[in-house]
This record gives sequence, structure tokens and C-alpha cells, in this order.
Amino acid sequence: MKILLMMLFCAGIISAQTEPEAKMNEAFQNAKKGVYYALSNIPDKKNSWTKELIDKDKLVAKVKLDKEVAGIRIESEGYFNTYEIKITLYRSYESLLKDGNIKYIPEDDD
Repeated sequence: MKILLMMLFCAGIISAQTEPEAKMNEAFQNAKKGVYYALSNIPDKKNSWTKELIDKDKLVAKVKLDKEVAGIRIESEGYFNTYEIKITLYRSYESLLKDGNIKYIPEDDD
């Protein structure tokens, strides 16, 4: 009987530890959706934009894209219930051109 109780106790602890990790993974997946959205919507003229991605009346991610001197910076905050994960990604114009995210490297307006 003690062995059975101990096994049930250990199973409960393992399940309690994996639940937050599963929710963090879901928030991370939503943050990645924001990054993919930003990479596929790099504007030609604007220097920055902010979008909120919503699915089924729930905020999935907030995405901010800023053009910098030699590339772009993307900040994506993914949400799942009360969990929030933030990803910051820096990409050079050369790598964006190589990967097909942009068609040409923008010139400086200075």
C-alpha cells in the first residue's frame, strides 16, 4: 500500500511540474507565430510597425518590427493564459535577402 501511495505521489509531482512547462511551450509557440508574421510582412517604406495577433477572441502575440541601420529588430510577445514569453530577434539585411524575406537591401535615407 505504501508503494502504491508513493507512486501516486510521484506521478502527481511529475504532472504538476510538466503542466507549467507545457503552458510555457504554448506561449513560446505563439511568440514564434509573431516572429514568422513579422518576417513575412517586412514593409518597404515604413521604419516600424506594431501588430496584435488575435485568434478566437484571445490575444496570441504582440509583434513589433523596427528597421535599424544594418537590419531589423523583431520583438514578439507570445501569450497563453497567464504565461508570457518574449523573443527578440535581430536580422541583417543580407541574411533577410539570402533567406528571401526581402527582395532588395534598402538604402539609407541620411
